[in-house]
Amino acid sequence: MDKFGKSQPVKRIEDSRFLTGRGRYVDDIAPADALHGFVFRSPVAHAEIAGLDVTVAREAEGVALVLTAQDLLEAGVEIGIPATLVKNRDGSMGASPERPLLARDRVRFVGEAVAMVFAETLDQARDAAELIEVDLKDLPVHTALATGGPQIHPEAPDNRAYDWAMGDEAATAAAFDSAAHTVTLKVDDNRIICNAMEPRGCYAEWDGERLHLAFNGQGVWGMKGELVRALGLDAEQVRVTNPDVGGGFGMKGMPYPEYHVCAFAARALGRPVRWMSERGEAMLTDNAGRDLTSTLELAFDADHRITGFRTETISNLGAYNSNFAQLIQSQLYSRVLTGVYHMPAIWLHVQGVYTNTTQVDAYRGAGRPEAIYALERIMDRAARELSVDPWDLRRRNFIKPDQFPYKTLVGETYDVGDFARVLDHAARRADRDGFAARRAKSEAVGLLRGQGLCYYIESILGAPSEDVKVEFTEEGGALIYVGTQSNGQGHETVFAQFLSDQTGIPTDRIAVVQGDSDRIARGGGTGGSRSVTVQTNVTLTAVAEIVEKFSAVVAEEAGVAASAVSFDDERFRAEGTNLTPTMLEVAEMARAKGRNDLLVHEATAQLPARSFPNGAHVAEVEIDPETGVVRVDRYTVVDDFGNLINPMLAEGQVHGGVVQGIGQALTERVVYDEEGQLLSASFMDYAMPRATDVPMIGFDTEPVPSTANPMGMKGCGEAGTVGALAAVANAVQDALWARGVRQADMPFTPQRVWSMLQDERPLAAE
Repeated sequence: MDKFGKSQPVKRIEDSRFLTGRGRYVDDIAPADALHGFVFRSPVAHAEIAGLDVTVAREAEGVALVLTAQDLLEAGVEIGIPATLVKNRDGSMGASPERPLLARDRVRFVGEAVAMVFAETLDQARDAAELIEVDLKDLPVHTALATGGPQIHPEAPDNRAYDWAMGDEAATAAAFDSAAHTVTLKVDDNRIICNAMEPRGCYAEWDGERLHLAFNGQGVWGMKGELVRALGLDAEQVRVTNPDVGGGFGMKGMPYPEYHVCAFAARALGRPVRWMSERGEAMLTDNAGRDLTSTLELAFDADHRITGFRTETISNLGAYNSNFAQLIQSQLYSRVLTGVYHMPAIWLHVQGVYTNTTQVDAYRGAGRPEAIYALERIMDRAARELSVDPWDLRRRNFIKPDQFPYKTLVGETYDVGDFARVLDHAARRADRDGFAARRAKSEAVGLLRGQGLCYYIESILGAPSEDVKVEFTEEGGALIYVGTQSNGQGHETVFAQFLSDQTGIPTDRIAVVQGDSDRIARGGGTGGSRSVTVQTNVTLTAVAEIVEKFSAVVAEEAGVAASAVSFDDERFRAEGTNLTPTMLEVAEMARAKGRNDLLVHEATAQLPARSFPNGAHVAEVEIDPETGVVRVDRYTVVDDFGNLINPMLAEGQVHGGVVQGIGQALTERVVYDEEGQLLSASFMDYAMPRATDVPMIGFDTEPVPSTANPMGMKGCGEAGTVGALAAVANAVQDALWARGVRQADMPFTPQRVWSMLQDERPLAAE
């Protein structure tokens, strides 16, 4: 591994078992004798539950248990799922209506869990659910992305979940009053379904004293705390595990009702239970992403420098607060709202609203793609209205290298950056100079070609501290226990690689332990591009401790002072001797001396600050005006991720993120009708991106090492999506501009693009 130095593009260790069918996913490892769970869900979006009769279902063949909200309440279960709230402009807290594990009194979205059946087979559970009788009295439905409408929760007048703001409203208004130029744009950020390759699922078992829940999430400790709270158990009575997880993207980072109900059922029955979501069920009930609309205003001076930025945003939370929902389009949205530009004044006002739809929460990027999409769309519009080159307008407003560390008006401190250098690299890599010729070639065959630029920045999120344990085994290897959770990103590879880099232990002798609350006392889980940064940071702390304590063992063996022993990432060396043991050899020395206390090392460390990945995305699209079909023809990314631990994994993360961004931009859109019925509830109606929708993605890096962590790295997990939305949207807008289209909103499906062109034909002819 170290033959050619560090930061190697090491192939993924875990792929061998994944590609040969040996992955251990939750539905693969559930106990063979587990009862099968099936959820009876609401068929309507808003109704009073006038009656619920499960008597016949309980007597059905194979049925062991049928649970309703009343059953849980009578058993003393804390039925409501808590969520994080934001503070309103007036100092009060955001609305906090109860989100029940199973609906009681009222249902508020299609697919809301009303009852859960447990039977010997899945077919028996499904058949029994058909026997449940529910009397629903329809109520008016509210699906509009707006305040007002039929009341959903008494705790939220006008269906307003929160009313949040930040910045200096008066200073921003003054900037607009004195501006030489102002630009306004309204942008929609369409709702999407995560559609992880592996749907949500779990199994639960109770041995008479302890509960074990295995679920495919993004960390175990939050779910453990939830079960302790809801079921009234002691922490020592609950074990939570995550096995292999087939995609999370934020959607699997929260507690869901099915997990709680399965855990209760296992304890009540004294036998294991299992539940696995079907794809249609997932599309109805998984937390969705995005779903907001923003009215944006930029003010400029006579030299086209930004003097003020004003944003009015309305965000859809769905029927209830999900775990982080109130934070996503408020605090997290604001983190990078000023982007990479120097802004003297800013005002952001966001209102969250409840609707009779599925909950909305974090999806890859969690607020940062939404903010950068809004900002980079209006920057592009400003360039057009001001007759300025869009690349030059960005350069003119970049924060300059000598301004770092730079504190933004939203309270973040960017540690380093050289945005102009990254942009210049992108211009070369994307062959910007050749675009005019490519456009002419497209026009010659009747196609429209557009080029779109997005310069993004994002901040890593999540807990800044993490734990690690390194244990030397009797078999001559090492275990590294981590507090993050892989959802397919390659954690086993990168954590083993990093420990190997720092210690010289071969990667095939290192095993990564994750996702078990019994084996790992605490951890921050995975989300917000935090995993590798925080975990490698604390690993350095542990390695320093190991080197210090092992140096004493070598010194004793060599008969020299501890100060005479050094370590060079591969071997210890004792001055004046030929003794050069590896770390594993020193571990065996310690074991032979009976020093078992030296075979396990634990550490906790906190990042001094967040890092801020940034970069330029350049998309080129071709549009057939006769059909409205948009094809992404070229795509280039130049990122500043600081120092890379594993370039191959970083590039893979960027590719995946870009594809998710292209999917939202071109094909993906959640649609409800006026009655709250989901019209895009299958892959026949919800269009996921395919390989033919995506070009080869050019990827380069232009690193400016971060000062916010010892590795000089910047998180990369969400960066691809953060930059992709505006790059593709700006490219489509560029192609349509000459035809008179002034308002181009995602997704750019053939029908929508064709309609845009038809609507603007008179304007284009003028």
